[in-house]
Amino acid sequence: MIVTFRTKAHANITMFGDTAVRLLRLMGHSGTVPSAILPEDIPAALERLRTAIAAQDATASDETPSDDENLDEVPVSLKNRAFPLIELLEAAIREKAPVRWEAGLSALGS
Repeated sequence: MIVTFRTKAHANITMFGDTAVRLLRLMGHSGTVPSAILPEDIPAALERLRTAIAAQDATASDETPSDDENLDEVPVSLKNRAFPLIELLEAAIREKAPVRWEAGLSALGS
């Protein structure tokens, strides 16, 4: 599944469903797709997301691969995956715009 986040304040953000649902849950949302968040609820959701990512980032730093490990196999951090969504939420806060998300098809049509 692919999930697309939309707000009139920012370009759409598309990500894999498992990552999107994980980020939604870290924001304090149920993870339901489709759904939305009202402008007045976005600052608290963004703060919960940032706090959760910071906590996971601190834990993940203990698992940094050594120099002799294959760097091609290092997974993308949750912090990096969340970055576009954080930017979208910040833009929505500035514009006092709601954010909605929905499932969609991938660019490959699957």
